[in-house]
Order: sequence, then structure tokens, then C-alpha cells
Amino acid sequence: MSVLNRFTWEELLEAMEREARKRRAPVYEFKKHITTPFHALVAVLLSSRTKDETTAAVTRRLFQRVSSPEELLALSEEELAELIYPVGFYRVKARKLRELAGALIERHGGRVPSTFEELIELPGIGRKSANIVLAHAFGKNAIAVDTHVHRISNRLGIVSTSKPEQTERALHELVPEELKQRLNRTFVAFGQTVCKPVKPLCDECPLAEACPKVGVPATPVRGARSRAGRGRGAQ
Repeated sequence: MSVLNRFTWEELLEAMEREARKRRAPVYEFKKHITTPFHALVAVLLSSRTKDETTAAVTRRLFQRVSSPEELLALSEEELAELIYPVGFYRVKARKLRELAGALIERHGGRVPSTFEELIELPGIGRKSANIVLAHAFGKNAIAVDTHVHRISNRLGIVSTSKPEQTERALHELVPEELKQRLNRTFVAFGQTVCKPVKPLCDECPLAEACPKVGVPATPVRGARSRAGRGRGAQ
């Protein structure tokens, strides 16, 4: 069973987006501060192991001071660490940001490259991050698979995979080309607000009737435990 037995991809994404926007998903607030490819690249590095609410606040503060690799590199590692606190591993990321800025200047004349192969050669940028930049900064049909995308794709019965790389390959075969760049942000927003990692809001989900809820523990019937206890005591 798959949610796609009931919804088209367009209908699925629209239902998820509508619900996530209604609930003010943090990723949409985060998006407001990302206006250039350089912003997107820096933000995706900062967002690793950090809540989007925190990343949004930090990027807003950082981008008031920095708008180019040259301006970023002009800051000391200590200044950067202070600016990006309290993102996760902020001291390590301060060092990585300076390395990233240096690589952009030396290898690409200060511009952000627009190919996957060039992006993953940059310090601190892996497969997921490169695909996010391609989709969100350059409008390319890339699919970035993070924990939200991997979890929800399996939970909805769209794929049956154990690793993000497998999920990415499967989704590329399933998702229409024109919808691929929307997928990551939509799934992340839905995962932040409804299809949460722990205790998903299945009773409030617009996809509930079509969702196989793969891996979601069955909700115990209210009062069943106490009734069972009374039954044992009466024996």
C-alpha cells in the first residue's frame, strides 16, 4: 500500500504544503533569509544538526554582516563562532565556513558553482547539501534526501529503503521532473509539523486515510490497559 494509490504527486505535495504552512513550519521562515546561492550554501552548512528555528535566527544575524565569500573570510574564526552561536558544533562550523569561503574564491572566483560535482568538492558540503543548493538556489531538479525525506517516503509507502542514498535513487525514478525541486522543502515542512519522527499527528493528517503508516507504532486503544489489568485481577 502507498499513499500514491490515492494521491497524484501534485496532490500529495499540495496537501502537505497546505498543512505545513497552516502550522507555520520553521523551514518556511528559514527560507525568507536565503536570497542568493551564497546564502543557500552557507545556510545548508550551518543547518546540519541544528533546528531550523535556530538556523533562521543565526543566518539572519550573519547575513547582516556577510554577503560574499570575501566578507566572510575577512572575519576571524573567533568572530564567526560568536556570530553563529548557538548552532550545533559552532566552532567547527566557523572553521569550515572560512575554508568554504577560501575555496570559493580560489577555485571559482568567489561564485557558487552550479553543478553537483563541483559542489561536493567544497569543504563541508556533502551529497544532501549539494542537492539542496542545486534545487533551492539554482532551480534544478535535484532531490535532497535528509532524515525527514527518508522517513516520510518510507512511512507513506512510497519507497521501501534503508539508506538515504537508496531513497534518493528510488525517488528520482518516481517523482515527475517538474516536481523534484519542491520535494525536499515540502517533506521537511510536513515532517516538522505533522509527520514527526516521534508521535506523528496521524489523527490530524490530511493523508491519514491513504497512509500505510509504515513503522508507526499502533496507538493503543484508550482504556485497554486498565481493562486488561482489571480482567487479570478478577481471575
